Amino acid sequence: MSLTEMQERIWVAENTLPLWVGSAPHALGTGPLHEPQLSIHLPPDELANGCAVIVNPGGGYRILASDHEGLQVARWLNQRGIAAFVLRYRVGPDYPTSISLMDGQRAVRLIRSRAESFNIDADRIGMLGFSAGGHLALAVATTGDDGQAQARDPIDRYGSRINFSIPVYAVSNGARRGRKADEYTPTDEWVTAQTPPCFIVHTHEDAIVPASQATLFYEALLRAEVSAELHIFNDGEHGVGLAAGDPDVGAWPELLWRWLRRRGFTSAQQRIALKGSLTCADAPLGLAWLSLIPEDVRNPSARLLLHGRHGDGFEISAAQGPVPGMHQVQIHWISQQESYDASGKYSLEQSLICTRNVLIEADRTLDIRLQQEDFSPMNINRD
Repeated sequence: MSLTEMQERIWVAENTLPLWVGSAPHALGTGPLHEPQLSIHLPPDELANGCAVIVNPGGGYRILASDHEGLQVARWLNQRGIAAFVLRYRVGPDYPTSISLMDGQRAVRLIRSRAESFNIDADRIGMLGFSAGGHLALAVATTGDDGQAQARDPIDRYGSRINFSIPVYAVSNGARRGRKADEYTPTDEWVTAQTPPCFIVHTHEDAIVPASQATLFYEALLRAEVSAELHIFNDGEHGVGLAAGDPDVGAWPELLWRWLRRRGFTSAQQRIALKGSLTCADAPLGLAWLSLIPEDVRNPSARLLLHGRHGDGFEISAAQGPVPGMHQVQIHWISQQESYDASGKYSLEQSLICTRNVLIEADRTLDIRLQQEDFSPMNINRD
């Protein structure tokens, strides 16, 4: 296909789902601008991991950047086994952002109601949004409900709470930004301990939405003790999407994948608590990291800092623990000193590493017995 043919071709979603049967509430007309819908993008069965993400393209609540902040993001998610649903939500000037929020909440309810047919887990549904779509993701994250048991519409009986949120160069509070306070509601003020975990991306160079909008929401999450990860890259203009071709900002999608996996959103297996012990020459290590890397790349890793002054035993809670199955255990020995003092003395010129393959099982301890020769210097070279 020539470039001209590609430019003239309008890609049509292979499967779409209207948010409402018939006319949407408060619709002012018919046609694409008045009929909110989802385009459905499911991964191959052999890759599917049960996680689902609703994708909200940005566009200042006036347009939808549907290619690089919509379809291309859905395809990236599919490649990682995640079901994706690109949301066409209603925007201004015809519709206020309260209607956009209604569309976002309805999308969550609708997908949750059809979780089985989409081969997804109803408790692993997130929302990823860019710019205004990111604000919508934050608004949905901070206003979710458990559904209305007696609702006439069966879809409304399902909850609109998402399980995680991914705002990318998003507005979090229009008043604090100094623009469009009536459209960009103060989502940071709505954060509670029930707000779902968030993965936040922004750039320092963004001249449209300052990175302070990201830190504003992150600080609210911090105060509410909600799990969160924040990445502010120095370079990158507003609207980078997946940042294709940028060797630095373009790292954020891979960081997102690692976060989703670490938080357990890409695996149906439940984490377990783990107890065990670790010695070298029958003595505890001074200071070391114990990492459990699962053989199944969909499962979360687990990590624990070991202090020799606490003895050779360790315990990882179920909230942070591994899932049952084969793992590579990595022991990173970073100091022979059980605790540092003010002398400034050295005990290891560089960290040492030892790896072992182990089977993690519920209700079984992990006891590791090593000797000095089992360790080798850690290669710290980087490309």
